[in-house]
Amino acid sequence: MKYLHILPIVGVLFLVGSCRPPDREVFSDIHFRQADSLLQLLTLEEKAGQMTNVGLTALTEGPFWNDFDTLVLDTAKLRHFLIENHIGSIQNKGIYPPSKEEWHRIIKTIQDYIAEHSRHNIPVIYGMDAVHGANYTAGSTLFPHQIGLAASWNPELARITGEVTAYEMRASSQPWNYAPVLDVSMQPLWGRIFETFGEDTHINNVMGKAFVEGQQGSSLADTTRVAVCLKHFVGYGTPLSGKDRSPAFIPEHYLRQYYIEPFRHAIDAGALTVMLNSGSVNGIPGHADKYFITDILKGELGLKGFVLSDWQDVDRLVTMHHVAKDTLEAVKIAVNAGLDMSMTPYDADFAKHVVDLVNAGEIPMSRIDDAVRRILYVKFKLGLFDAPYHDPAGYDKFGSEEFAELSYRAALESITLLKNKDQALPLKYGTNILVSGPGANALTALNGPWSRTWAGDDPSYDDPGKKTLLEALQDVYGEQYVSYTPGTDYEGDVESEAHLLRLADNADVILLALGERPATEKPSDINELDLPANQIELVKRLHKSGKPIILVFLQGRPRVIRTIEPLADAILMAYWPGHEGGRALASLLSGRENPSSKLPYTWPRYSGSLYTYQHKGSDRLGKTFDMDGFNPQWEFGYGLSYTTFHYEELNLSADTIHDNETLSLSITLTNTGNYAGKEVVQLYLRDLVASITPDNRKLIAFEKVHLEPGQIKTLDFTVTYENLQFVNLNNEWIAEKGDFEILIGGKPGNMRTGRFFLNK
Repeated sequence: MKYLHILPIVGVLFLVGSCRPPDREVFSDIHFRQADSLLQLLTLEEKAGQMTNVGLTALTEGPFWNDFDTLVLDTAKLRHFLIENHIGSIQNKGIYPPSKEEWHRIIKTIQDYIAEHSRHNIPVIYGMDAVHGANYTAGSTLFPHQIGLAASWNPELARITGEVTAYEMRASSQPWNYAPVLDVSMQPLWGRIFETFGEDTHINNVMGKAFVEGQQGSSLADTTRVAVCLKHFVGYGTPLSGKDRSPAFIPEHYLRQYYIEPFRHAIDAGALTVMLNSGSVNGIPGHADKYFITDILKGELGLKGFVLSDWQDVDRLVTMHHVAKDTLEAVKIAVNAGLDMSMTPYDADFAKHVVDLVNAGEIPMSRIDDAVRRILYVKFKLGLFDAPYHDPAGYDKFGSEEFAELSYRAALESITLLKNKDQALPLKYGTNILVSGPGANALTALNGPWSRTWAGDDPSYDDPGKKTLLEALQDVYGEQYVSYTPGTDYEGDVESEAHLLRLADNADVILLALGERPATEKPSDINELDLPANQIELVKRLHKSGKPIILVFLQGRPRVIRTIEPLADAILMAYWPGHEGGRALASLLSGRENPSSKLPYTWPRYSGSLYTYQHKGSDRLGKTFDMDGFNPQWEFGYGLSYTTFHYEELNLSADTIHDNETLSLSITLTNTGNYAGKEVVQLYLRDLVASITPDNRKLIAFEKVHLEPGQIKTLDFTVTYENLQFVNLNNEWIAEKGDFEILIGGKPGNMRTGRFFLNK
């Protein structure tokens, strides 16, 4: 290895060779000093290489995407990319998921090649989409996707997920994670909503911060922690059409109030890298928007690390957005806007274009130095110069039962009970259950996308020993009580009515696992939000049996089900709950565990009526000019339990407050049912009159509490002056004199309320 000797050298060089003295904060950070010193040694070509990120398959033998079961690095390609073009970053994998031992071999080979053949021995920073566990390493722990964590309303689960994922990534020698997704998504058609924390800004703030803290810990040099990459700045999650990478139209004051805040909280928590929006906002592509990249992200939010493109998105300034006539101009636009690293990902053309543009005076050297300094800073923070890879044998908890149990607990708290007519659930032991539907006997239906493969729909990469929903139910109830028929696939033909009813005759209850085929990004685009017609038909055919029907949805989006909701006796939304999702569902269905989840988004009743809970007063105006226009299937924050909770009256500390004062409040609740359970106490604020149309309400706090039957608990909350603020048309955070309403409780439409006045 040749990495260690660089550290004392750069310390000396800082004293004699730095041409740009850093500011006071930078000067106090040794990693900035190291980065700045090393920067002075690099040629323009070496700097441009550091700004380039290529995919792993660019370095392997054979054509791209040809590695279905093995991966062999090509020495000639290693020399071309790493030595001749000085590439500074590599990302992701080929087709199959390597083991942690194979990842160690791959990344060690790459890093050692650099150490043995390069001038300055700068390790690559290896990035990975580990979005619900170290999902591209065979045998790793798969957790619920982010939308499930949001549905748990338990930030500790986001922190734990981040921590375990970081541990198993480092066991695979992967130090950099393209997560979390902090796109507030107010568009239920969007196929990547499952990768987000939902439609509410506050939940995104809290969950995102917890995930970052879990991933990064107190030191990035800790060999069980990784650097996060926040995605996708900004406005990516609310495209007007609902199609991935398509335009969004969001006024700046809305962007600041709803969409930027999660990034601010995560950067304040220590996040160092950010990936850009692949689409456009208000006609400006995310990769070309200097105002948002340089002025806001790096300036106002204070990002210390670097900004990364998404897959081939600099090229798409030419091919998709049509704001550049060729790739050379696209590189000029993106880098001058503030892009620091481009995910190319198949060639080194980006680096060559950077060199040409600097030599032509089209990109200032100061912009290149800023980008490379940021990249080197993150590499030093991660300790890559000391340890660019790690022995997987030192990570004995990888894929352990301990981690599986954490995934199970996360899945339990993420699954939302939406309907339970006449206490249809839990199902008693000895009940004969007919199980059917496309998600009933498939691990891919539990894990969803980004699970061993990009789409996550290939069962050939299933992990042995993990239980499908059918298998988990058979474990709990006994195989003799649980029968199965496929019924239908995600799309396609439905089994005959006669066949289905014949099987239903022998059942006491029918359980249907429905939903959508795992997919992400462009393959996840849909043209209508309704559940596919064949799955609706399956429900209708089995309903003719007269037997109770339980619906379990395994999907990312809230698909429209208004025609079959009345046919069901109980409904659970499981999202994509991960490896232990089958076991968690079986525990909830049997009553071994009690549901405690709440919806992280509004579930629409109609495809043409897509509102979020923050909607405006005019959204409630109905066809007859009454106020019944907001009529979703289920509201944001809705979710049932097997027990019941009673809320006493709300107590406020004052009926008037002044500028910069706080308001204290308390609420007492009692578990009035027969089951121990967890309740999510939700605190909302409603600005009754404002200079621009106020939201219906906004979430400002929540707390999840566990209560035994009969147990009473009093919770205290504080409403801050900042909670009263909104962003005005001048893009300023302000609070205005006037009346406010507090709403608190566990179920929308059944809240305790109180009022107070802000006097200015």
